[in-house]
Amino acid sequence: MSRRVFCLGDDINTDYIIAGKYTKTLDERELALHIFEDLDPELSENIKHGDFIGAGWNFGCGSSREQAAIAIKASGIVGIFAKSFARIFFRNVINLGIPALICDTSRISEGDELVVEIEDGVVVNMSRNEKIPFEPLPPIMLGILREGGLVPYLLRYGDFTLSRSEI
Repeated sequence: MSRRVFCLGDDINTDYIIAGKYTKTLDERELALHIFEDLDPELSENIKHGDFIGAGWNFGCGSSREQAAIAIKASGIVGIFAKSFARIFFRNVINLGIPALICDTSRISEGDELVVEIEDGVVVNMSRNEKIPFEPLPPIMLGILREGGLVPYLLRYGDFTLSRSEI
C-alpha cells in the first residue's frame, strides 16, 4: 500500500519536531497533536496513519530528547526519509520501530505516494514511477524494525538472565 509523504527541509531539530514546552507530558496523543507545530501548525491535523516524512540533511539534530521520536510514532508516521540523520535521533526512531532511511530526497516531492521495499533497499515513488535506493540498514536494525522496535525485539530474542559472575 502506498502512502503520501510530507516534505520538510534541512536541519529539522528535535525542537521543531516537538517543542520543549510539550515534553513535560507522558501522553503520546498529546505529543502527536503538537508535532511540527512551529513549522506548520496544521501539519499534525493532516498526517494520517501510514504517512511518511521526507527531509533534507541532518534530520533530528539538536537535543537527544526521546519525545521527538515518540511524537512521530504517535502521529502515525511510519517512516522517515532524509539525506542524513542526527545519530541519537536515528537510533531513537529505529528503537521505536520506525524506519529511518538515508536516500536522495530531492527525488521526493510533497504529497508523492511512496512504497518502501525495505528488504530490496528501495523507496518506490509511485507518483513518478521511480525507484530510489536507500543506504542499507545493518541486519540487527532490520530485525528491530521487523519486530516493531527494540523492546519487542529484546522480548523475543534477548536473554535477560545473568549469573552472579556476570553481575
